[in-house]
Amino acid sequence: MNNLIFATNNQHKVDEINSVLGNYFQVKSLAQAGIFIDIPEPHDTLEKNAFEKSNTIYQLTRQNCFSEDTGLFVDALQGEPGVKSARYAGEPSSNIANIEKLLLNLKNQSNRKARFRTILSLITDGHEYVFEGICEGKIIEAQTGKNGFGYDAIFVPEGSNKSFAEMDLKEKSLFSHRKKAVAKLIDFLKNQKK
Repeated sequence: MNNLIFATNNQHKVDEINSVLGNYFQVKSLAQAGIFIDIPEPHDTLEKNAFEKSNTIYQLTRQNCFSEDTGLFVDALQGEPGVKSARYAGEPSSNIANIEKLLLNLKNQSNRKARFRTILSLITDGHEYVFEGICEGKIIEAQTGKNGFGYDAIFVPEGSNKSFAEMDLKEKSLFSHRKKAVAKLIDFLKNQKK
């Protein structure tokens, strides 16, 4: 159980999760595990998309693995971009285009409340376990900061005056939705080892 395949091709996510995991577990990306596929995210919920990815890798490898799906949910846009966050502005996926579309859709909106939701789907020995992390915050009017990825440059978490893109990984992990979900995953894995 100390080795887990993380069903992602996004090295930013691998780095972020490894910064949270510390020395507890060894996480490999798909590429590091020698798996070179893109897994579709065709579903209308984070939960179903996360399961699609973890189950695909489990069926291929029969090894313990996990995946995640994350969405940004904006109150004034009735939850958009939500489950479509990565491809909000269409294909091919572009962080810049996604941010531009979101800021345009929020123009003249006073309600800037938003939240990131992460769902982790862990499959061990054929059983799925699901963990959720949420980070409340707001969308600012212009991009700021150079770190991070996705919508980090326009999202300021509650309790901070900096965008995620202005934070290093250590500071971001104090607020991160992904960190909250991973913390639940770690607790579960530690209990399994007892």
